[in-house]
Amino acid sequence: MSTYDSDKEQSRQQTIVQWIEDDGWMMDILRSVRHLNLPDSWVCAGFVRSKIWDMLHQIDSRTVLADIDVVYYDPNQLDENNEKEWERQLSCMQPAVPWSVKNEARMHIANRIEPYTSTVDAISCFPETATALGVRLDEDDQVILVAPCGLEDVFEMKIRVNPRFLQTRGDVHIYQQRVQQKNWQHTWNRLTIVDK
Repeated sequence: MSTYDSDKEQSRQQTIVQWIEDDGWMMDILRSVRHLNLPDSWVCAGFVRSKIWDMLHQIDSRTVLADIDVVYYDPNQLDENNEKEWERQLSCMQPAVPWSVKNEARMHIANRIEPYTSTVDAISCFPETATALGVRLDEDDQVILVAPCGLEDVFEMKIRVNPRFLQTRGDVHIYQQRVQQKNWQHTWNRLTIVDK
């Protein structure tokens, strides 16, 4: 990566962090998740991606999310019921939020793939490069952003299959079905689907 590309990536990262820090609703979500103190936890995927696309499309009202994806990594507690308990606790804090909590240390079983080594490793294998994003708060309320596939595609509004997803799952049809079902271009009309 050239110095220019590195500077551009850093600038994009700072922009996203600022957008989130200026969004009281998003900060409340992040504080609720931090309160659970889950190991290696992130709020990810559409929570971050949709904010970026809303801002780039100058959409004033927040695009409604089907769910708020919370992921964490705990190889010592693989019972799915634990995830439901975390969802219940989050719902007690914020009942109007459609919470979805997943332990990425368990997801290889559900998806019949090799185990992930961390939550960020799991995020790096999300179906689209533009979706492979996660955020969390540190103790000082600073937003930490992880983007293992980079920020170019999400900022250039490109929907592209993630090579790591194909490597781990080996099935482009899952990605293709998602793109068709999500119909993102209906909400964000400047998006381009790179892989169909």
